[in-house]
Amino acid sequence: MKYAIIESGGKQFRAVEGGTIEVDRLPLGVGDQLKLDGVLLFADGDNVSVGSPLVSGASVAATVLEHVKGPKVVVFRYRPKKRYRVKTGHRQQYTRLQVDSISRE
Repeated sequence: MKYAIIESGGKQFRAVEGGTIEVDRLPLGVGDQLKLDGVLLFADGDNVSVGSPLVSGASVAATVLEHVKGPKVVVFRYRPKKRYRVKTGHRQQYTRLQVDSISRE
């Protein structure tokens, strides 16, 4: 099984050929091709290559499937007996990527 650990937006993701991953929103359109070069680990069966910090020559090709929103997070702050109430919310924007191929030159 071929997989790679990639870095995007300061976070690490496990990319498997044919699978999908959700990364922080990227300024790309739906259907655009993308090449991710920040490969930290490359595994092909029993052969595992760990980069220091990156694996040279390794890349992941992906296609943008859609832009989605994460779950709503409600933040409620208050101070008892002071009549202080603040309610805010947040929904993170994500880009769903289809992993097409993982290669190492």
